[in-house]
Amino acid sequence: MANKKVTVIGAGLAGTEAAWQLANAGVPVKLFEMRPSISSPAHHSEEFGELVCSNSFGALSPERAAGLLHSELRIFNSLIIKTADNFSVPAGGALAVDRSKFSKALTRKISNHPLIEIYREEKFDITTNNSITIIATGPLTSERLAKKLRDFTGIDSCHFYDAASPIIFGESINPKLVFRASRYDKGEPSYLNCPMNKNLYEKFREELVKADQVKLKDFEKESANFFEGCLPIEEIARRGIETMRFGPLKSIGLWNPEWGDLNDKKNRLNKRPHAIVQLRKEDIDGKLLNMVGFQTNLKWSEQKRIFRMIPGLENAEFVRFGVMHRNTFLESPKLLLPSLQFINNHNLLAAGQITGTEGYAAASAGGLVAGLNAAFLYKNHDTITFPPETMIGALLNFISNSNKIFESKKTYKFQPMPASFGLIPELSNRIKDKKLRYQAYKNRSLLKTKELVRRIDLKLKNLYSNY
Repeated sequence: MANKKVTVIGAGLAGTEAAWQLANAGVPVKLFEMRPSISSPAHHSEEFGELVCSNSFGALSPERAAGLLHSELRIFNSLIIKTADNFSVPAGGALAVDRSKFSKALTRKISNHPLIEIYREEKFDITTNNSITIIATGPLTSERLAKKLRDFTGIDSCHFYDAASPIIFGESINPKLVFRASRYDKGEPSYLNCPMNKNLYEKFREELVKADQVKLKDFEKESANFFEGCLPIEEIARRGIETMRFGPLKSIGLWNPEWGDLNDKKNRLNKRPHAIVQLRKEDIDGKLLNMVGFQTNLKWSEQKRIFRMIPGLENAEFVRFGVMHRNTFLESPKLLLPSLQFINNHNLLAAGQITGTEGYAAASAGGLVAGLNAAFLYKNHDTITFPPETMIGALLNFISNSNKIFESKKTYKFQPMPASFGLIPELSNRIKDKKLRYQAYKNRSLLKTKELVRRIDLKLKNLYSNY
C-alpha cells in the first residue's frame, strides 16, 4: 500500500479512535468529517467525538460489563478512554466526562498528529481503487452515504429512534429541595436528587403521558422503533404507572441523612420518597446538569412545563432541551467478519454504532479494532480477531457473521447491543455467586487481552509496551 493513505469516514468516537490507532502504527490517514458543512439532527458543534446523548460512559468497575470494556481499552492505550479519564466529572460509580472539554481535547489531539490529514467535507464514495477504508459515520450517517451502503450491501439499512436528555443550569436549582448522594453511597456523593411523594409522582406521570410530542417530520411514523436501552421518558411512563419507579426514577439506595436513621426500618419506610429524579454533572465545575434517564421527544414548551413539576426544578433554566433523532445501523451479521471487514470486500471496514454496538465505550472499541486491522492490511499482515472471552471480542462476535443466533433463527431480528456479560462464553467451572462469577469473567478477560497485546506488539513494533 505504498504512498497510499487509509481513509476514515467520520470523526466521532469510532472514527477518531481508528485514526489514532492507525497513525500510531505509522500509517498515514485521511480523516473525513462532514461537519460543519453538513450538520446532523443531534450535533451542536464541529468538534470530533461530540457526545450527543449523555456524558456518561457507564459503570467504572471492571466487574461490570461497561467497566470491563473500559479496562480492556486502557490496556490498548485507547485515545477515547484516556481522554475520558482526563476530563472525568464525579458520577458515583460511573465514568462521566465534561462533554465540551472532552471533545475539544480529542479534536486538538487528532488535528496535531502529523500522519492524520483532515478533510471537512462529506465523503460517500466507499469503494475506490481497492484502497483501505473505514466507515465510522455512526448512527447519524448522512442520507447519501446510507444510500451508498444500501446499494453496496443490497440490504436496506436498519434504524431506530434515539433521544437525548435536557441539560439545565445548576444555579437555577433550588438547593433546599434536593440532596446530594450516590446510589448505595458508592463513590463521591455526585448526584443531585429530587425526591417525589406518591401524589406528585402520579400527577407527573399523568402529564407526561398526555403531553404533546414533536412530530417526526421526514421520518415514517410506522417505523418509529425505539432502542430499549434509551427510551424516551414519556414512553417509559406509558408502559405502566410503576415503570418509571423501577427505572430512572427509582429511589432504592438513595437516602438523605436529614431524614433520620436509615437503619431504622420504620423510619426508612415512612421517610423514603416514592420516586427520585437524579441530576448529574455535565461539566467539571457543575454549572450544567444532565437529567439522568430523561431522554425525550416532548415539545420544548411541554418539557419546561412538566419538568418544572419536579421538586427543586420549579425555576429550572434549560441550556438544551431533549431531542429525538433517527439512528442508522447495518444488519452486520450478514455483512461483517469479526475483524470488522466486510465479507465481500476485505479492504472495507466498519466501526462504531453503525455496526450495531450500543454505548460510547463500545463505539470506541470498534474504532480501535478497525484501526488496528486496517493497519495490518496496510502493512500486509493478517488481520486479528479478538478472543470471545474479552468484552471487545464478545461484542464483535455478536455483530458479525459469528453471531450463531442470527444464523440459526430465520426470524431473529438484529438489534443494537451494549456491552453485557450475557455475551461472554461461560466459564469452564460454573460459579453460582454472581459477584464471584463477574470477577472471574474480568480476570479471564484481562488475561486474554494482555496476551493479545503481546501478539500485536510483535507485528506493530511495541505500540503497547507500557500496558
